[in-house]
Amino acid sequence: SRFIINVPAEELSSVERICFQIEQAHWFYEDFVREENPRLPSFSLKNFCARFFRHCPLLHRWAHDHDRAFQTFMEYKVRVPVCGAIILNENMTKVLLVKGWRASSGWGFPKGKINKDEPESPCAVREVQEETGFDISDYIHENEYVERTMKEQRIRLYIVTGVPESTLFAPQTRKEIGDIQWHKLADLPGWNQDDLAQAAGGEKRHRFYMVTAFVSGLRQWMAK
Repeated sequence: SRFIINVPAEELSSVERICFQIEQAHWFYEDFVREENPRLPSFSLKNFCARFFRHCPLLHRWAHDHDRAFQTFMEYKVRVPVCGAIILNENMTKVLLVKGWRASSGWGFPKGKINKDEPESPCAVREVQEETGFDISDYIHENEYVERTMKEQRIRLYIVTGVPESTLFAPQTRKEIGDIQWHKLADLPGWNQDDLAQAAGGEKRHRFYMVTAFVSGLRQWMAK
């Protein structure tokens, strides 16, 4: 309940904001509590939310309809804007990509959801720091970014250049990022004109699904 008890009163009236707090509690439970006591069961976020609504007195009003509350949250969550960065090496031939914790995860740019009332560039700085351990504050430029809308979600990636390949990267979050690597731009699906047809499908497309949508925008920026 400590994830709820300190939430401002006005946010307790929003099931979406409450579910964001429950999601934080779920991560804490899975990453820390269960690690100390492996006998405890693992829960999906949906089941965890249902239990939270039942056992937290502040949330009893949603306990009888937790399925609808959770669905409302998931629909809201996919529309929350995302910010991050396209990090390029010093001669702009490689880009830094991160891979999710699960074995089936593909490669993508370091990014994450914007917090309530948070400006875009500070969100990008925070998310990149969390996922890579690297502070892009001195590299970021407010007007240098590629932005796309995917499935009703706006994604803004700031273009960051001049980062040495010798930089040591390490995620600051637990069980979220499985790998961080430099990738040649020339190897990205759709980067080369003769690769556009092949970029439409195949295993490579799947592994770089969250990258492909930003390739043309990055190419245009670099061609300026």
